[in-house]
Amino acid sequence: MNDVASVPARRGLLLIVSSPSGAGKTTLTRLLLAEDKAMHLSLSVTTRPRRGSEIDGVHYRFVDAGTFETMREHGELLESAKVHGNYYGTPRAPVEEALAAGRDVLFDIDWQGTMQIYDKMRPDIVSVFILPPSVSELKARLERRAEDSPEVIMRRLQNSRVEISHWTKYDYVLVNQDLQTTYGRLKEILDVERMKRQDKSVVACLVEKLKADLDALMRKP
Repeated sequence: MNDVASVPARRGLLLIVSSPSGAGKTTLTRLLLAEDKAMHLSLSVTTRPRRGSEIDGVHYRFVDAGTFETMREHGELLESAKVHGNYYGTPRAPVEEALAAGRDVLFDIDWQGTMQIYDKMRPDIVSVFILPPSVSELKARLERRAEDSPEVIMRRLQNSRVEISHWTKYDYVLVNQDLQTTYGRLKEILDVERMKRQDKSVVACLVEKLKADLDALMRKP
């Protein structure tokens, strides 16, 4: 007899959050990971050298270029990209294992990575695109971070024009005027999508019992 308690109540979902740089994607996903213990961040593989503060298997899985290429050729990556001369990708097996076990997986990626994952796992995906309220606010946020030179900021703003043009490819779009309001809406989306994926077999059993009890009640004199 199957152990019902070991069967997940639902299949996990894959939550993708994308935005142009400075619109709030990273802050929102960090808040979600800190508060929602059922959500797990996807661990990427990279050919980039490990920094002193990074732990292999925690921040990234660090591999050499040959290993990365083999993984890509064998279809073991859901998505991959080359950034500043280094390769990054998402291993497929851990994500599929998590979903099958009823665990939700969070992706903080751009639209190009999103399109690659769409091709492989679209039914499991809930995608959310974050827009800034205005260009002036986007520019101000990038400047407040104090991480980039004026030239890099202008390049990020230029790239934003391409990125925001892909908003129609996402399931939901949120305008991040206020961080806490946007975060609340992101959680509402997640709650709704989790409910959609609930295992309906328990409900079906209840309905059948209700119908049988009603039939029995109707037969009584």
